[in-house]
Amino acid sequence: QVQLVESGGGLVQAGGSLRLSCAVSRNILRINVMGWYRQVPGKQRELVATITTDGSTNYANSVKGRFTISRDNAKNTVYLQMNSLKPGDSAAYYCNIQNVLGKNYWGQGTQVTVSS
Repeated sequence: QVQLVESGGGLVQAGGSLRLSCAVSRNILRINVMGWYRQVPGKQRELVATITTDGSTNYANSVKGRFTISRDNAKNTVYLQMNSLKPGDSAAYYCNIQNVLGKNYWGQGTQVTVSS
């Protein structure tokens, strides 16, 4: 069974930084896009950032210039470096992996809380 193991969430003051990691427990056939989404209670899950196999990235406008997504293909791991955090960034962050057939895998979520 495929598992996505997330780590790095926590409590941080506004202006601080956190780094999220998501490691795939075993090989997913032909991983394509890796990404991060976030969700607050009562709202839909929203895209934060994605990165393709060749390194092309896409960011939500709200995090551009503050967050950086990266991946290590050899380790099947994706990272999200979050700088200049704001209280509005508080959410549960979910790792997402999509293979070339379009099948999606989700992590269990890691909580990020930014205090003002």
